[in-house]
Amino acid sequence: MIKEVIVVEGKNDAAAVNRAVKADIIITSGFGLTKQTLELIRKAQQNQGVIVLTDPDFMGEKIRKIISDKVKGVKNAFIPAEDAKFENDIGVENAAPAAILKALSMAKAESIDKRIEFTTIDMVEFGLVGLSESSTRRKKLGAELGIGYANAKQFVNRLNIYGISRGEFEAACNMCFAQNLLR
Repeated sequence: MIKEVIVVEGKNDAAAVNRAVKADIIITSGFGLTKQTLELIRKAQQNQGVIVLTDPDFMGEKIRKIISDKVKGVKNAFIPAEDAKFENDIGVENAAPAAILKALSMAKAESIDKRIEFTTIDMVEFGLVGLSESSTRRKKLGAELGIGYANAKQFVNRLNIYGISRGEFEAACNMCFAQNLLR
């Protein structure tokens, strides 16, 4: 049983989450995200907390951003695209229960304080920008840290807003290097 309410995009996503865990779920109906749904999410955040689990695609990120902008303090859970893919379809509904559980267990809330622990210099030093394999490196490291895939600028932003410590970052990099994931 998950204490927080899980917010997903559609009915099939809710069914997939229900196969993985027992939890209250709010369905946004994609971009059909209404004022009433946002108010429901706001109340859930005040009472139980909220975890946003949207598809690892452009639309999912837009919905996640709208919710995070309107309802402060929600947690975000990310499923890597390769764990949410079936044929040409990418979405939470395609993820195995284990992938959903892992994403939920790694959910992170945005920091209220604006902090700058990481910069573009870190991206360059760790080969997360400027190399032909940088995109793959960010994808694997984002999965390891539970912050999802993003371009370099957004990756730095996520490291900072989700409160990733220097130690967590370096340990995840070392783990990925040791497993030959970032090479």
